[in-house]
Amino acid sequence: MIKKVLIANRGEIVGRIIRTCKRRGVASVVVYSEADRDAGYLEEADEAVLIGPANPLKSYLNIEKLVEVALQTGADAVHPGYGFLSERGAFAEAVVHAGLVWIGPAPELLRIISSKCTCRQMADQVGVPVVPGTLKPVAGVGDVVEFGRAHGFPLFLKLDKGGGGKGIARITRARDIEKIYRQACSIGSAAFGSDACYIEHVVPRPRHIEVQFVADRFGHCVCLGERECSIQRRNQKIIEEAPSLIVTPADREKLFDWTRRLVLRMGYHGAGTIEGLRSEEGDYYFMEINARLQVEHPVTEFLTGIDLVACQLDIAEGKPLAFSQQDVSLRGHAIEARVYAEDPDTYIPSPGTIHALYLPEDNTQLRIDHALRANAVVPPYYDPLLAKVITWADGRDAAVDKLIEALEAIRIEGVKTTIPTCLKTLRNTLFRTGDFDTSFLDNGVTPGVH
Repeated sequence: MIKKVLIANRGEIVGRIIRTCKRRGVASVVVYSEADRDAGYLEEADEAVLIGPANPLKSYLNIEKLVEVALQTGADAVHPGYGFLSERGAFAEAVVHAGLVWIGPAPELLRIISSKCTCRQMADQVGVPVVPGTLKPVAGVGDVVEFGRAHGFPLFLKLDKGGGGKGIARITRARDIEKIYRQACSIGSAAFGSDACYIEHVVPRPRHIEVQFVADRFGHCVCLGERECSIQRRNQKIIEEAPSLIVTPADREKLFDWTRRLVLRMGYHGAGTIEGLRSEEGDYYFMEINARLQVEHPVTEFLTGIDLVACQLDIAEGKPLAFSQQDVSLRGHAIEARVYAEDPDTYIPSPGTIHALYLPEDNTQLRIDHALRANAVVPPYYDPLLAKVITWADGRDAAVDKLIEALEAIRIEGVKTTIPTCLKTLRNTLFRTGDFDTSFLDNGVTPGVH
């Protein structure tokens, strides 16, 4: 049994993990950089340890220091949250080598599936359609030129080990290939330690559809519904909801079947998400797997009543899943808006001091995951996510209305936020009727009437 968890992360996800640990009687240790000295969750945890300066390379990405703190505080397990080192095989290996429990997929699997091309090949092997393109990384500029001549433009050049929307480049003409390829390789080397790239066709008017699953060590994989994540800026999600208006019951069964096939082929255990695209014609394609807790996991928790962090702890302890696919019911509709410290028009980060703060209280139909407090500093060194506002209702319209009401009530003074962007989207007629795709924000949002 896990008795004490080191949470190797920062921000709202830390408080989220602490809540489940407290319910289970598990002690928590949190780490913080000098830039996060005022974080509210430091007081919620049983222990808090300073691990270094603001620079994430010397704090949240410092594997040696994180393992050292886990051992010094007597933690017997490590939860990586999302982002930072959450999908880094080297971190998982260091945790296990130190005799600690890694709350996530096996380290060796993380190393294998860190390659998107490897995942694409596995999907192809078990009959799960992938977004058309190359199954292996391209050898160089010449391969991209040849692919463009053979299949036409536009196309996407993507990093094999990319993530978070980084390193995705759209190529619309042959003469831009070399420049874009060099830029992508540079980003890959700097951010992910690999400049390998692959090619995908551009799927027309795609919807971003993902399936949340949990899988234990006994060959059981249960799908917890799909999430619609098509409202994005800079290839990063900003509004997510479940279920998707466009996914039919037959589609859902197909997606669940594909998910189970791929998860079992990988030998995956833990919580994870299969991300995919749906074309305008209704064809679904596998895109990638996220081998961690997703930012948008509260949407699924509202929809199913299942605590995903508790599932992660159970699986890490070697327990079989406590429920089967038949036990899962998708109730009502849930929707989440991410609130970033960004200019709502340009999406440029807006660090600063929060001079005044008001957040509505959580209830059975409203949940706000955050790490905010008045007079705290929003540092410029990390992802600018401030909070996640999630609502639930019996139907979509009611859930959206509740989300609008909650966002209108929030006051965060001192930094700019994306709340205006979220409100414009939620009020937009096309969004309300479900007529949108991943280019929705790129095309500009006007309030509309509903």
